Amino acid sequence: MPRRPYTARGLSDRIFRFQLTATGVVVLGIMAAVGLFLLLRAGQALRTRGVWAFLTTAEWQPDVHNFGIAAVLTGTLLIAGVAVTISVPLAVGTALFISDVAPRPLRRTLVTMVDLMAAVPSVVYGLWGLFFLQQHVIGLSRWLSDWLGWIPLFKVDGTQPGEPLASDSVYTASTFVAGIVVALMVAPIQCSVMREVFAQAPAGEREGAYALGATRWGMIRAVVLPYGKGGIIGGTMLGLGRALGETIAVYLIISPVFTIQPHILQTGSNSVSSLIALHYGDASTFGMSALMAAGLALFLLTLAVNFTASSIVARSRSGAQSEA
Repeated sequence: MPRRPYTARGLSDRIFRFQLTATGVVVLGIMAAVGLFLLLRAGQALRTRGVWAFLTTAEWQPDVHNFGIAAVLTGTLLIAGVAVTISVPLAVGTALFISDVAPRPLRRTLVTMVDLMAAVPSVVYGLWGLFFLQQHVIGLSRWLSDWLGWIPLFKVDGTQPGEPLASDSVYTASTFVAGIVVALMVAPIQCSVMREVFAQAPAGEREGAYALGATRWGMIRAVVLPYGKGGIIGGTMLGLGRALGETIAVYLIISPVFTIQPHILQTGSNSVSSLIALHYGDASTFGMSALMAAGLALFLLTLAVNFTASSIVARSRSGAQSEA
């Protein structure tokens, strides 16, 4: 069994180690405190309704004890799914272009632009999606419905394929529009993570691929993408966590419905975060407990996504320790 090297730690090393340990403990403590707070505040609603009924009921009428998150949780997952489906290819392509294709003088400008996109407030994205993007996406939604309407996900109730007189209103305030806006919000975050990992691909392996006759794309496919697998997964999961919890932009765009609505092109959707934003101001004491229960469900879902991402990244090459 190989012996591990031992190095005597000085005072500065011990202080630094203590600071890191204390920071980690504080972060975990804050997360536990948030979860405990939500659990205590949600206890009344969960005891009254029951956990299973709370998870499987679509209606939201807490004052008559008929409420659940089946509809809003479905909407949350669909909006996040649309967002990630659009944002991941965009983020990967942008990160590869910046790290391996763009001329060096242009890279700094592109990095700055991507970082500035990540800093734009969500309300700005929401207003842009509501007043500009939505009217330009109706044509795409109609085309997808006409050609892919046989797939339940792209079906729009009340329309027929190729129907020229179908009202545009059936395609507005939909999961698809909200998903596109959220995708543009999370793509800069994903791109930043992926770009940093791609840039750390070993120069020796890059040069070795070129020496063996690989093209630029061949080098990216053989060296950069395998090395950056952990960054791609981590960035994707980070964006997914952000998409699950996005509030203002989704709240501004969607038309809230409290039925399980799986058709992403059809008007009407909902999410847990927008539900809380919509009813927080006028909720009764019991209604507030029900909203806390919805927040607890979203908190646990986000934690599950992040822990899954951490475990996957830890097993990948870029997320593990170097073998050198």
